[in-house]
Amino acid sequence: QVQLVESGGGLVQAGDSLRLSCAASGRTFSTYAMGWFRQAPGKEREFVAAINRSGDAIYADSVKGRFTMARDNAKNTMYLQMNSLKPEDTAVYYCAAGLGVELGNMRQYGTWGQGTRVTVSS
Repeated sequence: QVQLVESGGGLVQAGDSLRLSCAASGRTFSTYAMGWFRQAPGKEREFVAAINRSGDAIYADSVKGRFTMARDNAKNTMYLQMNSLKPEDTAVYYCAAGLGVELGNMRQYGTWGQGTRVTVSS
């Protein structure tokens, strides 16, 4: 089983960019589907993006065209490039790993990181 550690969050202004990273331990990273989810203050956690073992990614409509997800299996790391950030992107971002999951289904992911906070000021 992998363990996940997110990094790269911070405070930025609207229109800026950030890149989140999710580092995984273990030698089976490449077998996992990976996802990014976020939870804004007072709201439920929601799907942001996910990528399968082959590197095919899907995105929530709210981030499509602005966020790009990628994985580097050689480095056991997953990335979320976030461009044109908006105040409504403010949230704690979590990465998650799962085996045989439906990519956008949060409940099917079995391993979670501790989260990294992204704050976008207007």
